[in-house]
Amino acid sequence: MAKETDYNEIIRQEEMEKGVESVTHTYLGSPINPLSRGLPKTISSLCPECCKVIEGRLFEENGKVMLEKECPVHGRFRDIYWSDVNLYLKAERWTFGEGHGLTNPKVTKATKCPQQCGMCNLHTSHTALGNVDLTNRCDLTCPVCFANSNVAGYLYEPSFEQVLTMLKTLRDMKPVKARAVQFSGGEPTLHPRFLDTLRAARDMGFSHIQVASNGLNLSDPEFAMKCAEAGLHNVYLQLDGVSDDVYLKTRGRPLHEIKLKAIDSLRKAHIKVVFVPTIIKGVNNHEVGDILRLALENIDTVSGISYQPVAFTGRISEKKRMEQRYTLSDLAKDLKEQTGLFTDDDWYPLCSTVPFTRFLMALRGFNSVNVTCHPHCSLATYLFVNQDDPLNTAKPITQFVDIPNILKDFNKLAGKAGNSRIKAFSKIRAFQTFRKHFKEEKAPKGLTFLKFLDQLAGLMDKDIGREPEGHQRMALMVGGMHFMDIYNYDVERVKRCVIHYTSPDGSLYPFCTYNSGPYFREKVEKKFSTPLPGK
Repeated sequence: MAKETDYNEIIRQEEMEKGVESVTHTYLGSPINPLSRGLPKTISSLCPECCKVIEGRLFEENGKVMLEKECPVHGRFRDIYWSDVNLYLKAERWTFGEGHGLTNPKVTKATKCPQQCGMCNLHTSHTALGNVDLTNRCDLTCPVCFANSNVAGYLYEPSFEQVLTMLKTLRDMKPVKARAVQFSGGEPTLHPRFLDTLRAARDMGFSHIQVASNGLNLSDPEFAMKCAEAGLHNVYLQLDGVSDDVYLKTRGRPLHEIKLKAIDSLRKAHIKVVFVPTIIKGVNNHEVGDILRLALENIDTVSGISYQPVAFTGRISEKKRMEQRYTLSDLAKDLKEQTGLFTDDDWYPLCSTVPFTRFLMALRGFNSVNVTCHPHCSLATYLFVNQDDPLNTAKPITQFVDIPNILKDFNKLAGKAGNSRIKAFSKIRAFQTFRKHFKEEKAPKGLTFLKFLDQLAGLMDKDIGREPEGHQRMALMVGGMHFMDIYNYDVERVKRCVIHYTSPDGSLYPFCTYNSGPYFREKVEKKFSTPLPGK
């Protein structure tokens, strides 16, 4: 117990040094549980059998972070939460306070999370990315699909009018309207009014419009061009590996050549691509390095990789789960071993970007999207390259920029930049801060300080959509997002989720209540479904 108390005292001192904002309640007055730091600790989790909230215990064992929990009816469960305790502890130390949630959530008197979701007064974050499911139809039958598209037994495909309502829900959020929307499914390009939907999102003012796709339809250059003309900025391309051996296991058919065709098709349409591999230990984790190399080879089109460790749906034995469980620290380890590019010092949680957003908000004088997610949802870094030789020049940003000190400095700057009389001075201080912490002699060849600032403008400002013609891409986001399942569920992660689904009735759901835990996806789809043709 003394060790845990000492650790928390260190955290408090660090937060004072970083200038962390203290937020104790959501906008509607619901108390926010402070983020619990260190190990061991208890969390609110779920029983994998009955989904009731039960207590879980996180603790270190043989260098791993383990989760144990016991349901009084269904017994004891055990899982690997993170495979490396040091990265786990590092992630939670790079948070900069909580969000306040929404001022207009649909559910205003919730007392239980996640059962009363929709979203509610208990939620602490606003939407960084809004998901609109267009259909549960798909032209693949993937064993790893959490959407369960082809075996649901019904058709979920909102009408165009319902889609407009779903988009309006995202834009009507207060105090921060959603700027980024992703169309998902099923395979969203199968929706009969897909192009009209893209146009509608553009006309509603979404600055970032993307689609999560298997790439089959987008491998047609003519269709990809129509999508670009309708307003599509970005494709989250399902890409599990670089060999058909992998695709036969994860998607049930050879797909590697189709993925390459889709990349080329999207290049011609000037649409950015993010690779989205679902990673299963023992199935395709041996190709995470090759996926990165493929991204670097196509960095003119590929802007990032979002590795997604598999989330287990349905029942699975503990033995098989332990064999296949893949965590964010497994990803960091595999990328280090397979590429030689990374160290543990290169990885930070997405919530570490908060100081930059707060600084921009202070300068502009209005709220903006702030990624106040839980530190254990993600790990990421940016690779910078010389575009003439990206494979041999790639280097993590952490190796030529002093990230710990630049985060601290910007968080302090954000607290001072709100005064209109010193906004011009704040901009100068920001420039000086970047200059002070940028080590040009360690950067990839050709990456000058001014080019670095130019790249950052596109990375930090979501008002920037498709890149201008002739812009040279020198940065590649490399990250992992581990969505939860009922075995590794943590209710506090749900409350801080920033990736939200909207439904035809105007409700919003965090990703991990929609696709796991209470499984609101099934409830929403059944409510707004129609029988399959011929049934």
